[in-house]
Amino acid sequence: MLRRINQALPELLLGIVLYGFMIQIVGVWFVEDKVQYSVGLWAGIILAMGLAVNMAVVILDTVEAMAEKRSYRKASLYAVLRYLAVVLGVIVVWYFELGNVLAMFAGVMGLKVSAYLQPVTHKFMIAMQEKNACSHENKRR
Repeated sequence: MLRRINQALPELLLGIVLYGFMIQIVGVWFVEDKVQYSVGLWAGIILAMGLAVNMAVVILDTVEAMAEKRSYRKASLYAVLRYLAVVLGVIVVWYFELGNVLAMFAGVMGLKVSAYLQPVTHKFMIAMQEKNACSHENKRR
């Protein structure tokens, strides 16, 4: 389903989750309150994944609107709403002391890191698919 929205979206989401695991494993050794760190980090990762899906849907809608030669102003509205969602998420985590706000910010930055590493993730996914195809082919013989 995600590939129908955007070809790169599944790879982007995979990159965000892998980034989250790496930051979790490395960062948990350097903080005193491991639970607050983990909750903040994964709140940021989940928020980053939501932002990625929202951006992919908005891009798809914008491209369709442009193909039909109609105006599409919702893209800028959704961009502002995404920023507000991040600010609101940080405020909620900070006010209710649900998690570490800096870890949450690091989690949200997983979207940026994953976007830059998406070509590498794409090559990895292609290699894994080819490996699976070869192993299934060998099992048939």
